[in-house]
Amino acid sequence: MESQQHKDLLDKALSIKKRFLGMYKSANAGHVGCSLSVAEVITFVRFAWMKEDDEIILSKGHAAASLYSVLAEDGTLSEDDIKTFYKNDTHLAAHPPVNKVKRIPFATGSLGHGLSLAAGFGISHKLKKNSKTTFCITSDGEINEGSTWEAALFIAHHNLTNVVWLVDRNKLQGYGRTEDVMKLDPLDKKIEAFGFHVIIAEGHNFASLTQAKEEALKSNKPVAIICNTTKGKGWTTYEDKVDCHYLPMKDDQYDIVQREIEAFYNKALSSI
Repeated sequence: MESQQHKDLLDKALSIKKRFLGMYKSANAGHVGCSLSVAEVITFVRFAWMKEDDEIILSKGHAAASLYSVLAEDGTLSEDDIKTFYKNDTHLAAHPPVNKVKRIPFATGSLGHGLSLAAGFGISHKLKKNSKTTFCITSDGEINEGSTWEAALFIAHHNLTNVVWLVDRNKLQGYGRTEDVMKLDPLDKKIEAFGFHVIIAEGHNFASLTQAKEEALKSNKPVAIICNTTKGKGWTTYEDKVDCHYLPMKDDQYDIVQREIEAFYNKALSSI
């Protein structure tokens, strides 16, 4: 059963990546590396964890194409909608809009705000005594922002076990490596000290993410999952380099990424 679920997730992740890579190429847009970094994490949350009435907040809004592609995969958006990415009058802009697309409750990408928004949802659902869970995916670079730590304190203080915080820990941000810009490690110990149950997972591995989910469901404290990832995963030329944050793909690079994500898929499939 679990093997079949992982295969299904791999199939979805491949479809999602192909879609958003095509979106980026058509728009000649940057932020490719950000979406490749978080692709498996957001796929897992949407298709292997969320209930239909749960919420997801992509705080790292510059990876919006990955979210749009996931919403096309689940039928929320149409392929015609996807074709409007970056176009005039589109609802699918470079960062998620507010009140324009179902399942996108907040405009994000002004980094450091997403966890605070998730905390607001969490306390609201707790007071209403409903069973909704809010999943918040942040970058690691935005943890530089004090508002993230304020939100973490709030979530822990109110024991908001209905908020799941996932950190895309690719160790790169807009101006360099996170440990050079503002040292975060030991990140797990820091978040743990704020009152969270901290889990470390391999963010490109569905078996690891499944184990993290199973551990999270047993916790009686708010959960933070640090997902170790690689920025630009599969874009050989710029993988794990700051350039993949900004640069659009050239034709030959687009072809390379397509081959690389297929190779990653086949390798992961063979290990199931």
